[in-house]
Amino acid sequence: MNTQLAANNVQQSAKNQKSEIVVAKFGGTSVANFEAMSRCSEIIVADNNVRVVAVSASAGVTNHLVTLCKKEISSDERVENIAGVIAIQDAILNELSLDADLAHGFEETIKAFKALASEPLKTKQQHDELLSFGERLSSYLFTQVLRLNGLDAVRFDVRQVLKTDSQFSKATPDVAATAAAAKEHLMPLLKEHVVVTQGFIGSDAHGQTTTLGRGGSDYSAALLAEAVNAKSVHIWTDVVGIFSTDPRLCVKATPIARLSFDEAAEMATFGAKVLHPATILPASRSHISVFVGSSREPERGGTWIEREKSQVPGIRAVTQRKNQILLTLKSPEMLLASGFLARVFAILSEFNISVDLVTTSEISVAITLDNAPNASRPELDQECLDKLAEFCHVSVENNLTLVALIGSEIQLRQQQVNLMQVLSDFNIRLICHGASKHNLCFLVEQSESDLVVQAIHSRLLEAQHAA
Repeated sequence: MNTQLAANNVQQSAKNQKSEIVVAKFGGTSVANFEAMSRCSEIIVADNNVRVVAVSASAGVTNHLVTLCKKEISSDERVENIAGVIAIQDAILNELSLDADLAHGFEETIKAFKALASEPLKTKQQHDELLSFGERLSSYLFTQVLRLNGLDAVRFDVRQVLKTDSQFSKATPDVAATAAAAKEHLMPLLKEHVVVTQGFIGSDAHGQTTTLGRGGSDYSAALLAEAVNAKSVHIWTDVVGIFSTDPRLCVKATPIARLSFDEAAEMATFGAKVLHPATILPASRSHISVFVGSSREPERGGTWIEREKSQVPGIRAVTQRKNQILLTLKSPEMLLASGFLARVFAILSEFNISVDLVTTSEISVAITLDNAPNASRPELDQECLDKLAEFCHVSVENNLTLVALIGSEIQLRQQQVNLMQVLSDFNIRLICHGASKHNLCFLVEQSESDLVVQAIHSRLLEAQHAA
């Protein structure tokens, strides 16, 4: 069964059998220490519908694990980072006494972690195995915290149900296999227990550990929600919802009470880091609402993301994504010719390079590429550029930022006077609009991008709210 057909079947099943189940996901800062875990347990105690809880690694653990995956790490660095992981877990254990079932599993997991981390890794699968230990360890500890608060909590290994292909470090979920495994192994537990499991990780057809890519815990939670036909998935993080822009840049940035799936997907794709972009896919196709809130301040509410369109047309937020590349390809042969773009994209596909924005003129095409440190593709290498240069002139510009205006039914003519006034003080390298009514994007110099975002937010969003 292909992925699209499987997704359609899951979506139809979700429509017909929607339950009251809530899946809750807690990020790294939410499970950073015993105090943070205790706050999160109170959120679960307060909502009887939360039956599945997916946890990230405790804050700081994944950074140690990523370092341990590096080939060039010295013996001293290896020892230091292994100790760093254990120290974070021990700080929580000092406040806990694990029940026998959890203590045994935790100790065995620590032994397996030390054994794998003590030697250089040889395969990509070992990388995924090592990276999985953060979530595996924190789930033992969080299960015990829930038990201390009176809940009948069990720890569950998500690798039993979240099935993927074998593309290590960025595995693609198998929707049909995940739904079938959840029905057999996970669903029977939900009537009697709160199930604590892991985000970010899964397993392939051979039982080997895989990962969904850094930040994939949100995605995991949405996939689990889809598999158990949940009503909603609650993403608990360290901010009170999704803001109109980064509040660290603009003190007047405000949380957005409601977003459509389309708006949220655009925001996540174009730089809002509160939510993993892929989270919206299973939620949207299975009509699962998504809530984003702060585990530190749950009483303040947050952002609800739902299938219905936003009630307010116009710009809702401004985001930015730094470390962008602008690739410009120019050839007189492009004039009135067919096949030029097909040839360009075939080469980019050959090198696993994904394109974000595209604009064209009569004889040239400009393409933006994400070159951020966590991007799931390498930089443009010389072999790729040489192949492109065989039939066109190639220009590469770096140190750019993609700024995106996000909203509903955005029409350039509605905002163009004010927007052009705001942008008149900055050098705009590219503008892209029209493919979606939910975004208007442009490239600016990275050195100016914070100022651009601040100016747009002040002149357009803050003024709009004041009106």
